[in-house]
Amino acid sequence: MGAINGKQFIERLNKLNSEIWYDGKMIEGKLSEHATFKGLIQSKATLYDLQGSQELKNKMTFLSPITGDSIGLSYLQPKTKEDLKSRRRMIEIWARSTCGMMGRSPDYMNTVIMSLASSAALLDGRENCFPEHILSLYELARENDLSFTHTFITPQVNRSQLFFELSKEPISAKIIDRNEQGLIIKGARLLATQGGITDEVLVYSAPGMLHSDDAFAFSIPSDTKGVKFICRESFVGGDSTFNHPLSSRFEEMDSMIVFDHVLVPWNRVFFYDNLEAARDFILQSSFHQQAIHQVLTRQIVKTEFILGVAELLVETINISEYHHIQEKLSEMIIGLETMKALLEKAEHDAEVDEWGYMRPSYLPLQVASTIFPKIYPRFCEIIQLISASGIVTLPTENDFASEIRGDLDQYLQAASMNAEERVKIFRLAWDLTMSSFGTRQTQYERYFFGDPIRLSSNLYKNYSKDKYVALVSKFINLN
Repeated sequence: MGAINGKQFIERLNKLNSEIWYDGKMIEGKLSEHATFKGLIQSKATLYDLQGSQELKNKMTFLSPITGDSIGLSYLQPKTKEDLKSRRRMIEIWARSTCGMMGRSPDYMNTVIMSLASSAALLDGRENCFPEHILSLYELARENDLSFTHTFITPQVNRSQLFFELSKEPISAKIIDRNEQGLIIKGARLLATQGGITDEVLVYSAPGMLHSDDAFAFSIPSDTKGVKFICRESFVGGDSTFNHPLSSRFEEMDSMIVFDHVLVPWNRVFFYDNLEAARDFILQSSFHQQAIHQVLTRQIVKTEFILGVAELLVETINISEYHHIQEKLSEMIIGLETMKALLEKAEHDAEVDEWGYMRPSYLPLQVASTIFPKIYPRFCEIIQLISASGIVTLPTENDFASEIRGDLDQYLQAASMNAEERVKIFRLAWDLTMSSFGTRQTQYERYFFGDPIRLSSNLYKNYSKDKYVALVSKFINLN
């Protein structure tokens, strides 16, 4: 099949029979027509269409080693630095199409699957490990352009470091049985973004599990019997791209996944009952390097968009001469250029791993992943400060189509544009930073790769500081 287009994506999604619950009801009918999902699905379809456009096809795809068909470049296993840059350029194209707002655009999970396959040899010869199943899934996904969600976060029953789950019925998803057909999974996992509206769901154990029945990884179709997706409230403000320019297009539903005696066939199991393999595979595979490379690329595009919104606001109400405004936008520029420099360094310092695949340098990616959770909320605050009261009282598209249009034109005009244009810009700023969609985006970026404090702690613990200590010690004759 190779790289699909938007029409094929929508048709395949509508054929899924996933059990999705929203607002107390199980969703029936075509997902692409449901108010909660239709904007996002259409935006994703647009991404898939870009793969086949004559202008972009060479930048978005590469040739399958099996069929010779064009397949999505986000599945490319990089072997050179130029491969890394080609992947990054492809990611930029999709990110710009979504203004960087879609954290689970298909290239993120495609990158994850690619990275796991590139490191599958880590499981060779280990008990209860099946690296060949990872390679089979990668080939299946690559050749059919499958879409994925994933989940690894356990329910927040008790976040104490010494908590042991004693419930008779599993809370966190775990293995409760094994038979000739496969593993039986029962329990729940949290925060599957786009859960239920992808072909597959990848499930794996996060580092730190204490019991062997928590140590597993697999991928199964989203409509597997016993898999239930329970959605949060939708943050789609409405269909109008005037009123809700971002949420109407890019709202990604988050869901809890419940596994009710789910059978995972053996050929879909990557590993199970092996705590050491589960820990090593996530920490030693190229998962973090490749995934953060994709995320950082998207976050840079998102920051460019935010800077553009900020400057447009400044020009609209003619406040560019104020020093405090210049200082605020300079803060955004500094953040943007810092992220760009870290991405460039990660690619420049990339090295081939023991299996022949090019990994971007991890250190600059770690630094970037600790910076962005801090600067993104600040950038949203800057948008709010620039907008001031202008971001609060905003008429709707229907207001401009009513008899009060004359009042709006008179009293909401801007220094350089008419009232309707001005309101469009301020509604964008509101949807970006103050709507339920915008505030979810802030929380999402804060915790994209986990607790920011733990990220900083890991950076400190793993950073080589000895040579700097030795330099100072020598200077003061400490030794």
